[in-house]
Amino acid sequence: MSGTEALAGFALFVGFAAPALLRRARWPQRAPGVAVLVWLGLMLSFVTSLALAAHHLVEPEKHRHAGLPSLLHACGLTHLTDLGLSTAALVPALVAAWPLGRVAAVLVRAGRERRRHSAVLDLVARPAAGLPALVLDHQVPAVYCLPGRRRRIVLTRGALEQLPPAQLHAVLAHEQAHLTGRHHLLKAAAQGFAEAFPGLPLGTAGREQTAALLEMAADDRAVRHHARRDLAAALGTVAAGLAPGAGLGATGSPVVARVRRLLSPARAPHPLARCATGALALAVPLLPFLLTCGPAAN
Repeated sequence: MSGTEALAGFALFVGFAAPALLRRARWPQRAPGVAVLVWLGLMLSFVTSLALAAHHLVEPEKHRHAGLPSLLHACGLTHLTDLGLSTAALVPALVAAWPLGRVAAVLVRAGRERRRHSAVLDLVARPAAGLPALVLDHQVPAVYCLPGRRRRIVLTRGALEQLPPAQLHAVLAHEQAHLTGRHHLLKAAAQGFAEAFPGLPLGTAGREQTAALLEMAADDRAVRHHARRDLAAALGTVAAGLAPGAGLGATGSPVVARVRRLLSPARAPHPLARCATGALALAVPLLPFLLTCGPAAN
């Protein structure tokens, strides 16, 4: 099997079959942070396989000799040391640049929306007494955060009035987890990939699952210091509130499933299993190189 055929088969599996398998799996809800890494790893491996396949199509594989120089040549990495741009280097670079450009566009668009919304908050919001948040004079209970340079947590007057102190602090901890974990960057990566490859199951499912898993990861971080029942009750109260497009809200994914997960938690995976899965997620983007550059491709 040639390197191009191996890469095409790998891309088909990652782009179409892997998302269906991962969506049916139960372990992601037990380790949402690791599952997000797996989804992003699959996306990166898909882009890597396309870029390498483009290189092999432009410059068909030649006879390989032993040694590091031939390995670099087979992978197309010798072009990285060239001062000039050749077609064999430019085509895979353009393939890789397309999804990266979409991710950058998502970040720019979200940053623009956050700045506009932040300017409105400067005019209409007020600091919440004794809380690290701003209050909007609105009766519908809602809580969300705005990431970025001017990180803010926003809640409405309705949430301030309807949530008991324990529930209020629990949902604020959820939003703080979004900010501390910089979840908006991970969400933007999944969104940009989905926009770069519209209709691809990996993009569609990855965007949906990443958003839901990030909410679960923030839930898990919040319940380290707050009662699960308090956070579950708070989610039920603020379920009607929606975050702006540039923000991350506590109700950003199906609330019923998250409340059920909080009230009936499954046993977390063993730390060794989590580490192994995380390592696998980091290694997945390297598999296309092994397929096309390893002994099996000779």
